[in-house]
Amino acid sequence: MSRNGAQSSTSVRPRRTLKAMAMAQIPETFRGELTLPDLDATARLGAGIAGSLKCGDAVALWGDLGAGKTTLARAILRALGVTGEVPSPTFTLMQSYDTQPRVAHFDLYRLKTASEIEELGLEDALADGAVLVEWPERAPEALPPDALHVRLNQEDGIRRARLTGPSRWESLKHV
Repeated sequence: MSRNGAQSSTSVRPRRTLKAMAMAQIPETFRGELTLPDLDATARLGAGIAGSLKCGDAVALWGDLGAGKTTLARAILRALGVTGEVPSPTFTLMQSYDTQPRVAHFDLYRLKTASEIEELGLEDALADGAVLVEWPERAPEALPPDALHVRLNQEDGIRRARLTGPSRWESLKHV
């Protein structure tokens, strides 16, 4: 209603927060767990991820030091055809690979604040290709809502990968 009592021609819609919009875009998810007893099993998981990777995808690699995040990232990159050295981006913070799709490998371990992620160009990397993100807990809000999350841990000498993501990744449960 306007001040004179007439109904306004424009309605006021409630503002949607970014979080609410992101939640509305989250596709149906799946959860799975794999045992990775050796490097061959890690390579198979990496190949499975690489085979479904497309522009705009983010793969969040969670786990303690030594859990196998960089090993899995290397397996993904090898499956995409990278033959040269695949260094850990711990000190460079980001390594880019001219694969199909183009992949940027981020290591956020040394970030002091989440705002530093903007300087690294994660958003641009997502627009140009796919990203692999180690230590995503340093800037979780920077990840798209449909990211594939791979949580690596080791119990009793056995490495496990817990997978959570959009249902299109469900085939990974069988690699």
